[in-house]
Amino acid sequence: MVFASPIFLFLFLPLTLAAYFAVPRGGRNGVLLVASLVFYAWGEAPYLALVIGSVLFNYAVGGAIGRNEDAQARKRWLALGVAGNLTALGIFKYANFAAANVNAIAPILAITPIALAAIPLPLGISFFTFHAISYVVDVYKGNARAERNLPRFALYILLFPQLIAGPIIRWRDIAAQLPEREQRIADFAYGVRRFVLGLGKKVLVANTLGHTADRIFALPVSDLTAPVAWLGLCCYTLQIYFDFSGYSDMAIGLMRMFGFRILENFNYPYISRSIREFWRRWHISLSNWFRDYLYIPLGGNQRGERRAYANLVIVFLLCGLWHGASWPFVLWGIWHGVFLVIERAGLDRAVRAIGPFAHAYALLAVMGGWVLFRCDTLTHAIGYYGALVGSAAGDTSRHPLPEYLDPFVLATFAVGVIFATPLARRIGQWRDRIGSPLALGLDTAWLVAVFLLASAFLAAGTYNPFIYFRF
Repeated sequence: MVFASPIFLFLFLPLTLAAYFAVPRGGRNGVLLVASLVFYAWGEAPYLALVIGSVLFNYAVGGAIGRNEDAQARKRWLALGVAGNLTALGIFKYANFAAANVNAIAPILAITPIALAAIPLPLGISFFTFHAISYVVDVYKGNARAERNLPRFALYILLFPQLIAGPIIRWRDIAAQLPEREQRIADFAYGVRRFVLGLGKKVLVANTLGHTADRIFALPVSDLTAPVAWLGLCCYTLQIYFDFSGYSDMAIGLMRMFGFRILENFNYPYISRSIREFWRRWHISLSNWFRDYLYIPLGGNQRGERRAYANLVIVFLLCGLWHGASWPFVLWGIWHGVFLVIERAGLDRAVRAIGPFAHAYALLAVMGGWVLFRCDTLTHAIGYYGALVGSAAGDTSRHPLPEYLDPFVLATFAVGVIFATPLARRIGQWRDRIGSPLALGLDTAWLVAVFLLASAFLAAGTYNPFIYFRF
């Protein structure tokens, strides 16, 4: 059950909101907890026991760390908590990848191949695992208190707006809001507005451009021409931004409807002038998680430049592996790590000195990485890079550019470019400063139009994947 689906929009969400506001304040967390369990079980019932087990395990570990005053015992409990979470993630997400790589070199090493049945990837495991690790680490460091109320802790892990694809919310950022929070009409209205905007991003922009991108990336590399390859990459660049930022907008909006305030997850990353700036603007909750729970513990930049360079590459190699168990994802992470090293070594200052060209540099570097992110195999990625520089043997008469760039796609692409910059936000701020009834009426009419149009697209059964659901 995804946010951009009729079952969620017209059944699950209205029923949850009605039940939430119908009960006394003391019962509202219970409504959210039950709704979250139903939400997860709807599409992933076989793994409901896994996510509940994660809740119980981390609740027990956090409690043991919080109660124990012995430093060595606290450290052992922390090690158990981190190891337990990573073991579960490793089994379900990386066991098949590891077995496939061992089997690939088995003839060379003269060893018996590993016989391992395919292990399905549970929805949201990357996200709820990182939530859990941040909790036990923060309790160990004294940055947060261990939660004694099990249902309250379960709600932190299971809250359906962020359960499947984030944002990654730290316990210390939401703990004070769980026992009691203010429910204001203005917050609910903001949440609805934010949710509808996210729905529009996802259904109207990401889905339209994603359909074009998928058609182009599905072509044999030998059939690609440079213009078609660039169109596919540009469409995917906008698709992944509007897909994931749209999901984050919907999650933030849903959380606000229920009285929670969480941090932003995107801040117009495509206007960045360096890869370093890009990662301060893209998937901010993940970037901050890797910084605080991996980069800094590794030593950060406090142990010399060479160590800092190595730490950057290690962190982004693991960031790539977190996104997916395949070599293209690993290389995507290394790609970004290498760019960050080069920028730290001086390229960042040199690029910024050339003004507007810094934006072009950063965007091209990001788009180059998206090729690895999108392609399923290294062979496909290498061939696609070749097509981008015109080395493929595609025939323009066989797959002409207008075949993929019809007026509707072109208009959607233009809208995507505009909304990927702060221009739309500035227009909204200007409207808010006016504050006239006409401006409010136009805003309401626009939101209603976006919702109805998105609903029509969903009712028609159009292309509707969520990219980050597979992580």
